[in-house]
Amino acid sequence: MRVLLVEDDEPVAESLRRGLKRYGFEVEWVTTGAAALAHSGPYDVVLLDLGLPDTDGLDVCKALRARGDVPIIVISARSDETDRVVGLELGADDYVSKPFGVREVIARIRAVMRRVQPRTEAAAGPDRYGPRLTVDRKAARVHLDGVEVAVAPKEYDLLSFLTEEPGALMSREQIMEAVWDANWFGPTKTLDVHVAALRRKLAGAITIEAVRGVGFRLLVHEDSGGSA
Repeated sequence: MRVLLVEDDEPVAESLRRGLKRYGFEVEWVTTGAAALAHSGPYDVVLLDLGLPDTDGLDVCKALRARGDVPIIVISARSDETDRVVGLELGADDYVSKPFGVREVIARIRAVMRRVQPRTEAAAGPDRYGPRLTVDRKAARVHLDGVEVAVAPKEYDLLSFLTEEPGALMSREQIMEAVWDANWFGPTKTLDVHVAALRRKLAGAITIEAVRGVGFRLLVHEDSGGSA
C-alpha cells in the first residue's frame, strides 16, 4: 500500500516512515502543501499534517478532496474540536491527534481503507483468487469451487488479511495486530491453529507458507490443482 506523508516535522516523519515501512507500506514523504498538491502519485492514502510551513493543511485537504476520493487521514498537534470538525467536513476520512503511536496510525489506515473499499470496488463483486477461491468482503463469505466454505470469524479475518497482498511476507506481529488486536499479548500459537484450519479447508486453492522466525506468506494456485 502506498502512502503519501505530508509532514514538515522531520523526527515525526522519520518515525512514521520507519514504522510504516516495517509493516510493508511504501512511503513518499513531502514537507509542504505545495509539494503534496504537485505530487503525481499514485498513492492509496494520504497522511496530512495541518501545521505546514507554506499553507494551512486544511486548504490542502480541501484541494486533495476536490481532486478525487483518495482517503485522507489528518495527523496534527491541533487537538481542538473545531479543527477536527472542520477537517472532517472538508473531506478528511479520519483525524489523529499528536502525539500518536505508529500502531495507532496503521490501525486508522486499515480502518479507513476497509470503509472506503466498497465505494471503489463494490461493483467488482467478490474478489477471486485463482480459478477456485473467492472472498466476498462485503458479506464476509468464502467460496471454493462455487461452494461456500464454513470458516470461523477469525479464520475469515486471517484469510481476508493475507489475501490483501498475495505473495507478500507478513510477520507474526503484523498478523496478530491486524487480525486479533494491537494490544494482544497472549501466545501466538492461536495463529498457527487458524493457519492450519485454512490450509485444510482451502487445500489446493492456496498455499500458506511458514517462514521460520518471521511469519507467513499466502500463495494463490493459478491452476485447478495443487496442494497446501
